[in-house]
Amino acid sequence: MKRVYLLFIIFWMCSCSQERKNNTITTIDAPQVAEKKPEADLSKLKIKAEEALKFCISKNLNKDFCILIDMSLHSGVSRFFVWDFKNNKISQKYLVGHGCGSNAWSKDHSKANPAFSNEDGSHLSSLGKYKLEGRGYSDWGINIKYLMHGLEDTNSNALKRVIVFHSWDMMSDDEVFPNGSPEGWGCPTVSNKAMKEIDPMIQKSGKPVLMWIYN
Repeated sequence: MKRVYLLFIIFWMCSCSQERKNNTITTIDAPQVAEKKPEADLSKLKIKAEEALKFCISKNLNKDFCILIDMSLHSGVSRFFVWDFKNNKISQKYLVGHGCGSNAWSKDHSKANPAFSNEDGSHLSSLGKYKLEGRGYSDWGINIKYLMHGLEDTNSNALKRVIVFHSWDMMSDDEVFPNGSPEGWGCPTVSNKAMKEIDPMIQKSGKPVLMWIYN
């Protein structure tokens, strides 16, 4: 009788074990979807360029080209555009850095969602139209800077804040997405190679150049 009871217990335990195996759900990790690299909206750029040309004509600024910076784009993709007014197209495009604010300097913590301010000490970039006029020595990059004269209420403190256009050794020549560009204290910074290409254009322009930073 004991032997029959023992066999029953063994049979019951095996049945339960098999049932647990049958009820086990195998999970497969979902594939990681790569973040899609954003791209500039050409139609939006053309609309901005049309408005920029009208502004340049009204303010006696250079009418051959302007600089458009679309801060709505991720800082790891090209968002600094040299716009050729004569041919109505982008002639060059580069990475550009923005201000870090309260984040760590030289990191990329706000690469996809920068904040903006006109306040001194904010370490943030300011939106709006600027007149690039006044070439000088910079301690950064290839030692060239351009003074940025803010033309709107949103960037009127640019000169006071020492916000200038310059290059930076940490800026890449190529897109770095999904990483972002290093963030400084508010200046729009480009790579040394980019500044070597842009500087002669500004020098030869004969008139102040419009830089428009928008979001």
